[in-house]
Amino acid sequence: MGIHLKLSKTIIAAAVCYGLASTALMAKVSEEESAKLGTSLTPMGSEKAGNAAGTIPAWSGGITKVPAGFKAGDFHPDPYASDKVKFTITSKNVDKHKENLTAGQVALFKAYPDTFKMDIYPTHRSASYPQHVYDETKANSLRSTLVEGGNGLKNAAVGVPFPIPQSGLEVIWNHIVRYRGETVTRHTGQVTPLRDGSYTLVKFQDELDQHYTKKGTKPSELEETNMLFYFKQWVTSPARLAGTALLVHETLDQIKKPRQAWTYNTGQRRVRRAPNVAYDAPGTAADGLRTTDDFDMFNGAPDRYNWKLVGKKELYIPYNTYKLHSDQVKYSDIVKAGHINQDLVRYELHRVWVVEANLKEGTRHQYKKRVFYIDEDSWQIAITDIYDTQDELWRVGMSHALNYYEVPALWSTLEVFHDLKSGRYLALGLDNEDEMYDFSAKRTKNDFTPAALRRAGKK
Repeated sequence: MGIHLKLSKTIIAAAVCYGLASTALMAKVSEEESAKLGTSLTPMGSEKAGNAAGTIPAWSGGITKVPAGFKAGDFHPDPYASDKVKFTITSKNVDKHKENLTAGQVALFKAYPDTFKMDIYPTHRSASYPQHVYDETKANSLRSTLVEGGNGLKNAAVGVPFPIPQSGLEVIWNHIVRYRGETVTRHTGQVTPLRDGSYTLVKFQDELDQHYTKKGTKPSELEETNMLFYFKQWVTSPARLAGTALLVHETLDQIKKPRQAWTYNTGQRRVRRAPNVAYDAPGTAADGLRTTDDFDMFNGAPDRYNWKLVGKKELYIPYNTYKLHSDQVKYSDIVKAGHINQDLVRYELHRVWVVEANLKEGTRHQYKKRVFYIDEDSWQIAITDIYDTQDELWRVGMSHALNYYEVPALWSTLEVFHDLKSGRYLALGLDNEDEMYDFSAKRTKNDFTPAALRRAGKK
């Protein structure tokens, strides 16, 4: 297929052992391996050096200074606005670049030969995090393990649990608990355009309270509460959907207690338990274009799949997408027929971990296979290629990431899921015409109760 993946002998051996085992408990690395964090590896576990071709630079700390004049609450100015496009990939020259593209990206050029393109810019390894996150990541490398069966964590807190991963499941857990601050309030929009580009904007307010990443949190405290994060979301428009609300309590060890969820329906004016808010249940107001576990590129219990760590690859992924994030851009500038406006999307060459998830025998999900491409510097899933039960490529998900200076952390500003069968797509996280994320909110457990959900739904 023209894909050149690399994997160290140590990781290959560990992955083989993992594949032969029925459970995944041994994830800790040696003192010698851990000592590489902050030396030959970055504090988050990626390769510090650039690539041999010089097209990926060495990591030098990421963005560590807030741009002049920026303050929390502002949209984030583009630190690379003066960069010029190196070259553009189109349907006419896509074959030349296939080695650095996913199957899903190549399919998009075929589906939209006249309009889909990728402008390739110089690579900037902008991901950065607070020092205490780096410190806890190193501590985790010597102590963190998966619970029996891999459906939860032990002895992990604040930082990445597995900065030197030995299995695909460890990589996915790194994504699930990656640092995005401690609390955040988001006002965002979602669209599911028809083939002609017409759409109705659905607006949400989200509140996320992450117990796992709170500074000073100890693994013992997390294991006592068994709580990973609280999440509350409600629809604010259009009127026919306004007030519909969702509450999730995400557990650290899902063997002890699975995810708990509640919904509030404005028509019934009642809060109900929602055990089906998981796996391939339809996403909220998504017109059937994403599943519940597509949110955040992947979330929830990983137990329905076998996870294979394939290796690393150099890939063109959306990165430093400040232009797409700008408050000078309107939603109508972004949302176009077939796909979002590619003039606003910046692609860069980055190293990614490749993880393949195959549905376990005896379990069910709309997706038989998913291939995830995870940015090595941030553990953010950048792209996912999704296959149906007939082994045909069905959907392509892309996360458009940037560094939120005030945290700091690299996170998506927009998630887009392309449905190749229907010729439609979903864009989730539109924020250009709304307030910027608030990472400073202080909340308590009482803000994430069923009663609080009822109050949110009635707003």
